[in-house]
Amino acid sequence: MALDGKSVLVLTTNYGTEQDELEKPVAALRDAGARVVIAAQKQEAIATLVLDKDPGDKVEPDTTLAEATSDGYDAVVVPGGTINADQLRIDEDAQRLVTAFAQEGKPVASVCHGPWLLVNSELTEGRDMTSYQTLMEDLVNAGANWTDQEVVVDTGGGHTLITSRHPGDLDAFSSAIIRTLEG
Repeated sequence: MALDGKSVLVLTTNYGTEQDELEKPVAALRDAGARVVIAAQKQEAIATLVLDKDPGDKVEPDTTLAEATSDGYDAVVVPGGTINADQLRIDEDAQRLVTAFAQEGKPVASVCHGPWLLVNSELTEGRDMTSYQTLMEDLVNAGANWTDQEVVVDTGGGHTLITSRHPGDLDAFSSAIIRTLEG
């Protein structure tokens, strides 16, 4: 498999993560052979939402954000969901983790509202990015070059940054992560 030997860490809260933005990239990465570990704020089931309002699947995390490190992982993925992203952006452990991946030159991938965490972690300055349309001003104000595309892969800035707009872009988003990890 293309990603045998690769490991990916996914960061989330325990409530409000957009179901497809968590489950689809995880499934695609696992199907490509990667080991995927989901880290949540608590070692309790993650209550996902569908389109930010309807109850979705419950997903069991593998570890907590506090216990997780960047060691042994090749990339980090940050799903969206408005409630998830709003809480994740102020979580010190989530900030510590994305900053560590970036400083180590490892890919950081984020979709929809997930880039809010990148704003609060000061990882957007001068980067080409996309996001859910309502985050455009936040990203521009944080120094990003925002564009309305299904996926943007920025290889500058010391680490690859992969961003997408919404659940409709998940195939392109997942494919971009896989291609990046393939080298």
